[in-house]
Amino acid sequence: MDIATLVGFIGSFAVVVMAIIVGGSAGMFVNIPSILIVVVGTIMVVAMKFSLQLFLKSVNIAMKAFIFKIDDSQELIETCFKLADEAKKGGVLALEKIKIENTFLKRGVDMSVDGIKPEIILQNLKTEKNQMISRHEEGQRIFKAMEAVGPAMGMIGTLIGLVQMLSNMEDPKSIGPAMAVALLTTLYGAIIANMVAGPIADKLAMRSGEEEINCNIIIDAIEGINAGINARVVRDTLQNYLPPSQRVFEEKDAA
Repeated sequence: MDIATLVGFIGSFAVVVMAIIVGGSAGMFVNIPSILIVVVGTIMVVAMKFSLQLFLKSVNIAMKAFIFKIDDSQELIETCFKLADEAKKGGVLALEKIKIENTFLKRGVDMSVDGIKPEIILQNLKTEKNQMISRHEEGQRIFKAMEAVGPAMGMIGTLIGLVQMLSNMEDPKSIGPAMAVALLTTLYGAIIANMVAGPIADKLAMRSGEEEINCNIIIDAIEGINAGINARVVRDTLQNYLPPSQRVFEEKDAA
């Protein structure tokens, strides 16, 4: 569970709801025509932009912003270090008996144990990584589209409300509901873009970047293992993917 995403999501809505309640009746901020125009309208327009299969997966994709398990990069480097050290001592075949949790790393090790040429292994791993990134980008595009369409539908609702208001100026009772539609659609569009779709798209992009780094660590590790490079050299090379403050220093190795 990503605590920052959960706290930020709940907290942002709590602040808005509190401001609404303190400022007056919450019921005045609920308008069915506005909800239909912005919420349902946004969903329909975004559905037009993507395949039905991908669009229906948007909920599962969104959940990755809240629930996402990824290996710690430093721990992954240490795992690769141990594998490289074991391969240097007993050959690549010695890795066959080692249990590996990370599926991407296990795929690379299995291909190495099977004796597949190193260049083919690297090609397969890079292709798999690129396909993963492509899938992630498609998921991000859904919420980027919502971020753009939400305010646009809000503007359409505002124009509808203004037309209704201006066409019934002789009836004072109709001005209020028409103005409510005009203002609330803008509000709903801003909420969709800035409190839901935009943050989810950004968090998915961050998660994708973290996973790409781990994939690059694994690819470089497999390349080093197959080349018979010293395990310490492999680890030192992989440390370049981490911020300096997180890197393991040589004196720790000696301990």
